[in-house]
Amino acid sequence: MPSALELTDVVVRRDGRNIVDHVTWQVSDDQRWVILGPNGAGKTTLLQLADTLMHPTSGTVEVLGETLGRTDVFEIRPRIGFASSAMARRIPRDETVLNTVMTAAFSVLGRWNETYEGIDQRRAQRVLAEWKLEHLSERLFGTLSDGEQKRVQIARSVMTDPELLLLDEPTASLDLGAREELLQLLSGYAASPTTPAMVMVTHHVEEIPVGFTHVLLLREGGVVASGAIADTLTAENLSTAFGMPIALTSDGGRFAARAA
Repeated sequence: MPSALELTDVVVRRDGRNIVDHVTWQVSDDQRWVILGPNGAGKTTLLQLADTLMHPTSGTVEVLGETLGRTDVFEIRPRIGFASSAMARRIPRDETVLNTVMTAAFSVLGRWNETYEGIDQRRAQRVLAEWKLEHLSERLFGTLSDGEQKRVQIARSVMTDPELLLLDEPTASLDLGAREELLQLLSGYAASPTTPAMVMVTHHVEEIPVGFTHVLLLREGGVVASGAIADTLTAENLSTAFGMPIALTSDGGRFAARAA
């Protein structure tokens, strides 16, 4: 399958330290990846490289067939869907949910002087329905719960039918019910044959949606293990990544971990 994302011997160096340390990694169009590792492992930095928000210190990053440093990133970014807590803080609190999603068509946060067509509004309404948000379309973004804001961000990120979808801790801070609802929606989305390549960052194996296919385990900027979840998500690899003995269990495609 074609590669949506390919990193070759990538280093990102800041303040004399490699926060990404010689990472080689490839994401194919039909794969759904989860990135796991402790705080400071380089997870979010990898997403920023994938979203063209950062360039490597050395090595090569190819996103959707284009090499960073040799292409106009503003031509690539509309082809990428991205959702993160940092983005949520930039969305105007007085923007309606419908407009929050619809403005993705112009890659802006908040309505200004853009002119939207009927097809844009219909598309936004359909995406809201897919993520169980249609009843909130006229609510203001700032009045939503954390779980609702997370789903609105994801709906916005898929509004333009991206070729690569990046999710930075989409279930962080959610209560049990909101987390499980979002994981069910992500599992259903991941299962569709028309879904783009997906990369999701999380700290917890319990937050891996059913149907995700691959895992990248990081520690101190380097790769501990990378590959199919069935082969790579092991107690041994988790123990190495998190620096302590970890016991891992699985049931029905869901995982749980604890100190051994």
